[in-house]
Amino acid sequence: MTTTTLVERDDIRVRSGLGRALDVINIIAERAPETLGVSTIARELGLPKAVAYRILKELVADDFLSFNEDTKRYRLGAGALAIGLAALRALDVPDTARRYLVRLVRDSAETATLSVRQGWLRVYIDQVLSPHEVRMSVSLGTSHPLHSGSSSKAILAALPDAEVDEYLAQPMRQVTPSTITEPGVLRAELHRIRQQGYAVSMGERQNGAGSVAAAVRYGTGQVFGSISLCGPQDRFTPQVCAAHGDLVAAAAAEISAELGYRIPGSRTPADPD
Repeated sequence: MTTTTLVERDDIRVRSGLGRALDVINIIAERAPETLGVSTIARELGLPKAVAYRILKELVADDFLSFNEDTKRYRLGAGALAIGLAALRALDVPDTARRYLVRLVRDSAETATLSVRQGWLRVYIDQVLSPHEVRMSVSLGTSHPLHSGSSSKAILAALPDAEVDEYLAQPMRQVTPSTITEPGVLRAELHRIRQQGYAVSMGERQNGAGSVAAAVRYGTGQVFGSISLCGPQDRFTPQVCAAHGDLVAAAAAEISAELGYRIPGSRTPADPD
């Protein structure tokens, strides 16, 4: 009985030490490219300065962190980069997203799609079809400009402002009569998408089609692509768009979290049913 108690206490102690080390790595990762000193790290994590210093010293020795002797500040090191790159190589985004597409169809009864960004275009790479007899389907492998349709606009809205400016400076093709091609109007639309968390399209890529979409990000913050719900336009009333938009935005956030994307201060979403 005594031996069991000692093992349990030692296990708690070891896991607690590991947890503190991970907290140190995570706070430096979240604040990058800013560098942090030992006092800031100790204060923000609620650690004694001596404990924080000991953890930092061990992480530097293992190359997880790098220490600047001039500034006395820490940043991520080569070891953390190697781990991150290995995790990225192991990611299978379509496999990760698939069960969320299934859940979206279950909750909305509309077709769910996954698109990947390729430069100034995006390409459909997966879909789960609606159970309705009258439904939308997309042609996998087809490419579409980033201003045409909700899946495209969700990606464009998630890009840095400099890339958005570059895109808006180009001529934009009128895919359908409803496609937004005027830069000022599209810029206002992108602002609205950023505010509400999802994009809406009514016949902008395909006549008679309605859709909502949200961007999916890698752990680095870069945009992978987007997921959408789409169907006949007459089923996508304003109320339905709002409800489906919330579903898509939540699913996109959960997929992004599984890919390692973290919004400072946010909690990691739970896995889907």
